Amino acid sequence: MIWSSATLTAACRLSRTQQSTGQPFQQLLSIYRQAIQNRDRPVVTLCSGRPIGFVECLCRMIHNTLIPCIGENGVWLWRPADNSFECEPAITEEHLEVVYEARKLLRSLYHASGVIQQPGKSASVALYHPNTDYLRSIVPTITEEFQRRDWPIRVSMTWLYINCDLQHVNKGTAIDRLLAETGIDPETTAGIGDTMGDRFIAERVAWFGCPANAEAEIKKSAAYVSPHPEVEGVLDMLEQLSQ
Repeated sequence: MIWSSATLTAACRLSRTQQSTGQPFQQLLSIYRQAIQNRDRPVVTLCSGRPIGFVECLCRMIHNTLIPCIGENGVWLWRPADNSFECEPAITEEHLEVVYEARKLLRSLYHASGVIQQPGKSASVALYHPNTDYLRSIVPTITEEFQRRDWPIRVSMTWLYINCDLQHVNKGTAIDRLLAETGIDPETTAGIGDTMGDRFIAERVAWFGCPANAEAEIKKSAAYVSPHPEVEGVLDMLEQLSQ
């Protein structure tokens, strides 16, 4: 199973207030441990726009020791089996120069307004501001600035960030690399996502589901939409897959 990390991140926040092993987050971790130990249910890995170090941390937390995880919207694979990292081979020095120039431009335009560039990204830029309405308002300008310079960068809005990613790199291209490397049959894969950035997951897996709190547009790509949000929704979808 290939899972966007946004729902798990919400589950992590929820877990800080849950001490009982019977609570949803602890149930989820128990399911993951059993999947690795018994090989009797889907093994979960992560596919995220977050920096690969963050994704590695979550991957360790869910006890995935087998399947590579994906970070930075497809830029990186991290392999838990040998603790190795691999950058998307199609990213060239020229692409990295474009990303560097984009960083400089975005800092000059928006740093004074309190827009922060998320640390930890190497071949993309993610912008954060506590006022998400303000972030949404600057997406068209950023898109126009990149187009005017003919930079091959895709601009998209998530729940909290503006993502500026190389156009030829996404979660789907990374899933292609993961499947080729592991030999996993695409017909045996499932995915979970909650924003339009996860459409690349939906395009690559045999089954795709969303929690109740997912964006309306991505729900159109789902074979199943859980009536439950966040971690409870994931538990529900795992139950659906086991039937």
